[in-house]
Amino acid sequence: MPRIRPRARTGVAAEPLPYPRVLAPEAHGPEHVAIDADGRILTGTADGAIRRLTLSPDHELIRSEVLAHTGGRPLGLVPCPDGDLLVCDARRGLLRVGPDDGSVRVVADTVAGKPLRFCSNVATAADGTVYFTVSSRRHGLENWLGDIVENTATGQLLRLRPGGRTEVVLDGLRFANGVALAADESYVAVAESGAYRISRLWLTGRRAGTRDLLIRDLPGFPDNLTRGPDGVLWVALAAPRQPAVDLLHRAPAPLRRAAVPVVTRFRPSPRPTVRALAIGPDGRVVRHLVRHRAPYRMVTSACVLGGLLILGSLLERGIAVCALPPRDATAPAHPQPAG
Repeated sequence: MPRIRPRARTGVAAEPLPYPRVLAPEAHGPEHVAIDADGRILTGTADGAIRRLTLSPDHELIRSEVLAHTGGRPLGLVPCPDGDLLVCDARRGLLRVGPDDGSVRVVADTVAGKPLRFCSNVATAADGTVYFTVSSRRHGLENWLGDIVENTATGQLLRLRPGGRTEVVLDGLRFANGVALAADESYVAVAESGAYRISRLWLTGRRAGTRDLLIRDLPGFPDNLTRGPDGVLWVALAAPRQPAVDLLHRAPAPLRRAAVPVVTRFRPSPRPTVRALAIGPDGRVVRHLVRHRAPYRMVTSACVLGGLLILGSLLERGIAVCALPPRDATAPAHPQPAG
């Protein structure tokens, strides 16, 4: 049984996560995991492949197939109603992939006349509007750690309406990462990994067009967001908070820039800890799952498939799966103040 701290910054008791199993080791660096309409797992890997994994009813891997190659580095992806996939490629921009014929088409690779440097994650609305993130306009994927250290705040949330042009709807984000819409599409949430928070842009109602925080002061770096079937947002915490990083973020900009080559040269090894949160539409943490000494590191994505929690990682070989512990219905969910 892993050691679990009784309380953390989430305000809700941590629950022990069962020991995960690693499947499909040929899938190197499955940074984001998503589920298609038939319950199959979709992911993009370090070799540029878009893969689809099929599990048996007893959760064994029965098929692993390559659907396409993007020619870059695919990160976040989402199935479209017509069966195609929208894929954020860190090097090529927003792509549309045809899983039947392996076709790859660039949907957007510029905004306001400037190339998209580090396209990260994507979500789609019912009317076909696409929201996607650019993590940094200064550093590429290869130097993501440098952007976290420098705290450039050059991340963006972009919007592409059907038949329209790509536009910036939020700017100055601190390493913009995962993005997801509320179940009623009243807001779009975007993870700011460098700020330990999830921001929210209201899309409807009297607050439409305004920005606030869904949740702040998270116990680690939030990465990809996935909306579960019950409307909660699952967020993977890629690593716990680092006091040295917090200290650097309070330092003057020249000192942060000077620290980048030092930190990236001697980058610490990721801790063998799996941590995922489920956050309600009002910003309350309803699940806080933790596994220490896990065979899986730097978890960047978490999503639910039936009674399973599916995990992806920027670094690991294969996806990880484990049983989703039943939630104690009597356990209270505590709010985490935002603002």
